[in-house]
Amino acid sequence: MSLSSNFIFFLLLPLIFHAFLLVVRAQNGGVVVSQQLWCVAKNNAEDAALQGALAWACGQGGVDCSPIQQGGPCYDPSDIQQMASYAFNDYYLKHGMTDDSCNFDNSAAVTSLNPSRGSCKFPASSAVKNGNNAGSTATTVGMGTNSADFSGCRHMARAWFWPFITIHFFFVCII
Repeated sequence: MSLSSNFIFFLLLPLIFHAFLLVVRAQNGGVVVSQQLWCVAKNNAEDAALQGALAWACGQGGVDCSPIQQGGPCYDPSDIQQMASYAFNDYYLKHGMTDDSCNFDNSAAVTSLNPSRGSCKFPASSAVKNGNNAGSTATTVGMGTNSADFSGCRHMARAWFWPFITIHFFFVCII
């Protein structure tokens, strides 16, 4: 190797090491992207379909419909979409936050826009990590019990750093 190629390799070393750390970090859980999600009635859903799905959710579906009953904070008989959304969201949170738990004969969809209005507060799910839905109403979400623990990344970096630097300087100085 010539002096200029050694110099270029020495300049590229931090970039190579940084790329290595990014790979290790990705293997140990990567970056957490957290977002709140709600299951709501679709804007174009027919009122009759929403009423039927609402009746099912509050009956067989086992949803807590007390907030959308008379006297509840989400009761508004003139807004079937809002009341159905509350029931759909409750069902969604209690049944695993899957596509199937937010369908209601294609009358519902998952959104990241908070549907809460005034005193009617919708509980939210959290969140998305690496593209996978996880958790229910928790605020910390991950793909495993130690998902937020990057100590493995630090350990890998320490284990590989000095041998890598030693070999690099060997080639730079000797060759």
